[in-house]
Amino acid sequence: MATPAEWLEGARPRTLPAAVAPVLVGTGAAAQLGSASVPRALLAAGVALALQVGVNYANDYSDGVRGTDLDRVGPLRLTGSGAARPSQVRLAAFAALGVGALLGLWLVALSGHWWLVAVGAAAIGAAWYYTGGSRPYGYRGLGEVGVFVFFGLVAVLGTTYTQADRVSWPAVAGAVGVGSLACALLMVNNVRDVPTDALAGKRTLAVRIGEHRARRLYVVFLGLALLLGLACALAAPWSALVLLLVLPAGILATTVRLGARGILLRPVLAGTGALELGYGVLLGLGLAL
Repeated sequence: MATPAEWLEGARPRTLPAAVAPVLVGTGAAAQLGSASVPRALLAAGVALALQVGVNYANDYSDGVRGTDLDRVGPLRLTGSGAARPSQVRLAAFAALGVGALLGLWLVALSGHWWLVAVGAAAIGAAWYYTGGSRPYGYRGLGEVGVFVFFGLVAVLGTTYTQADRVSWPAVAGAVGVGSLACALLMVNNVRDVPTDALAGKRTLAVRIGEHRARRLYVVFLGLALLLGLACALAAPWSALVLLLVLPAGILATTVRLGARGILLRPVLAGTGALELGYGVLLGLGLAL
């Protein structure tokens, strides 16, 4: 039976900045429009965190029952390692996604935009079918598309819209920037797993385009996010604070481009998550100011 520490590791806390960052940017964009709401921001953060944990457990369960995680370099997988029964991990995924759904309904009720329920349902479906179902899109190289849409565009613009009842072009730029960093986080994770994913038949984008191109694309994702953050300075000058991230982004990009692999990519994965969180803090603050 899995211990509490193993369940925590199975939730993959290093990926949680990908959930918080878009809420920070979306709330900053709402503040720029004069309509920020702390309670709604907290609800949006709760939704995002619950969905992130849910997709992590769902990924653990689906990959585990498919046998994808039998030989793994990354963090502990509950199902693949045998630390927890598949049914337990599946239940944990459903519970986390259920919490996200309830918090999302609460947020929608406060905003009055009931059509967003359909968007939330699509997000939950995307979380499960990333590696679940008979034809998981994560196994066909479309994981970055899902991450960009739901942990970038939907998360940022949804946060702004539920607070301000509209979106602005800096919100859109910030959403694309956050989505790019979320893609970078997934990309470096998949670069690390290229050898085992290829053997298991998991055709991630990194497997499809090859490790060399995947490493280059990781750098492109980081650069695009910084450029879009800087572009926001045209409307909110303090958004130029994102330039403080140029050095850490450069270190991460250099490490990846020089060919770090296996366990040597674990610090890069953690660093990319921290970079995304820093981006959310600095761009969100810059927009609000």
